[in-house]
Amino acid sequence: MASYKPVAILSYPKLGEKITQDTLYWKNYKPPIQIKEFGAVTKVDFSSLSPYNYAVTASTRIHIYGRYSQEPIKTFSRFKDTAYCGTFRDDGRLLVAGSEDGVVRLFDIGGKAALRQFDGHSKAAHVVGFTSDKYRIVSGSDDYTSKLWDIPNATEIVSYREHTDYIRCGCTSKLNADLFVTGSYDHTVKVFDARTERGVMSMEHGQPVESVLLFPSEALLVSAGGRFVKVWDLLKGGQLLVSLRNHHKTVTCLCLSSSGQRLLSGSLDRHVKIYSTTNYKVVHSFDYAASILSLALAPEDEIIVVGMTNSVLNIRHRKPEEKKESTSKRSRRRPAYRVFVKGKDYMPKQEDIFVSKPVKDHLKKYDKLLKGFQVSMALDAALEPHLRAKTPEVAVAVMQELNRRGTLKNALAGRDERQLSVLLTFLLRNIIQPRFAPVLIHVAELILDIYLPIIGQSTIIDKQFLKLQELLENEMNYEQELLEVLGMMDTLFATMTVKKNTTTQKDPAGGISRGPAQEQRNTTS
Repeated sequence: MASYKPVAILSYPKLGEKITQDTLYWKNYKPPIQIKEFGAVTKVDFSSLSPYNYAVTASTRIHIYGRYSQEPIKTFSRFKDTAYCGTFRDDGRLLVAGSEDGVVRLFDIGGKAALRQFDGHSKAAHVVGFTSDKYRIVSGSDDYTSKLWDIPNATEIVSYREHTDYIRCGCTSKLNADLFVTGSYDHTVKVFDARTERGVMSMEHGQPVESVLLFPSEALLVSAGGRFVKVWDLLKGGQLLVSLRNHHKTVTCLCLSSSGQRLLSGSLDRHVKIYSTTNYKVVHSFDYAASILSLALAPEDEIIVVGMTNSVLNIRHRKPEEKKESTSKRSRRRPAYRVFVKGKDYMPKQEDIFVSKPVKDHLKKYDKLLKGFQVSMALDAALEPHLRAKTPEVAVAVMQELNRRGTLKNALAGRDERQLSVLLTFLLRNIIQPRFAPVLIHVAELILDIYLPIIGQSTIIDKQFLKLQELLENEMNYEQELLEVLGMMDTLFATMTVKKNTTTQKDPAGGISRGPAQEQRNTTS
């Protein structure tokens, strides 16, 4: 009696994204931690000094979180109305924030009450930040003005009113304490120098500007607004270097990786896109549950923090690097390995008697059931949740084997509502995939033939049949459109085909043009 041959599972090329170093790097994060805040999270800012706490601005409060804490370690709530743009100073000891009432407040991380209060804006101050000398503060407001404040004296140094709409974003230079950048809803990005009375540079973004960012070298400036992310060359007077349009909705925030080689953008379309700063192509993306308003990266990219419109703070921690085994442990394992492979390459001599050790075949569950001719149970085993979700080719291979044996109809018949629902769900998920379509279309036809008389007895099954009908109709429409496009392309290719030149040649002696046939006759005569 011949031994049972297991079902041959065909291997298909894996579909999906190409695995790159960026994919491995940005996927190396733990499952996210989600914290519910009191309102939409409009700003997240990391301290540049260890232990790298971060400030979260939401509603009328600013929370300070530790790297691994899920509860705030400090809260600033001395705001009469909505707080904006809580930002650390470079030394991590002070924090500045704007507010809806136009007041800019300065806090000591160790205290609760405001150290300084800067009054001068008539409308909400959405933008605040420290200059690199640590003794001045920049602010931007909905009253179209941007101001520079002196911290020790709590006085206004200079004020600029060059924007014609709300100022909603800005950043300061790390290399020059007098330079800062503002972005406005008047579609412009302006660069200011505190030593001059007017702005030194202006760039037209074309959309209301939501975020601006300076590269570490400060030769390049990035602006985000509408669906566009634009990179400007400041050394060439603000010349547009590249314009990116990879989001489907407004881009709200920008961020750079710790190395400065990757640019991150968050958008209302719920995606964070990661660009390479060498060719500005998307190398990876994250998907979130709600529209994104703020984004920040910890030093060394250890933590990604995203604030969303649904008041949820999403935190991802990088997985710890796996420790490599010590050399001493590896050396202790070597003798065991040599014992296992000892004599593996030995060639038997002529007088030796070769005794083969039978290798026991370990069959899968569906193979064991097929071996016992339990076809319906074998199909159920191939449709178990872990198999049908991760390896649908197993279920398709079992169906193909049952069809080869002529028992597929028997395996599909006699199913209750739950079993039939599982089978139809599998069809809905995989029937339009080209690699499975030939087998699954035949399975769908058999199911319709078997269960047509009972249609109308179960609302669940009826809905799934209607979904299957709609899916197949849409797929046929797509194929029809593709065939039409293919016909158009064939027509275009046919007109582009180079034809041989059949023009007649001119006789140089008599000036009479003659064709190839006439020339052939003259030759024979």
